[in-house]
Amino acid sequence: MSENDFPQQLTLLPSSDVPVQFRLDADTRRRGMQHVNEIRRQLAERQAAKQQIDQLAGRRPVRSNAA
Repeated sequence: MSENDFPQQLTLLPSSDVPVQFRLDADTRRRGMQHVNEIRRQLAERQAAKQQIDQLAGRRPVRSNAA
């Protein structure tokens, strides 16, 4: 099993650790986090729809952390 099999939590670095050419202002960070939240919502909706289809088809759900 590789480290890519598990979700990773990404964080924003403190601005003092980031070179000036890569620093983001508060508005850009806010818009970025809104976009991340929208993507998470879309992924959750897709997962819920997939689970509903699996249940209607009579399939057992697959555990994502199965060994």
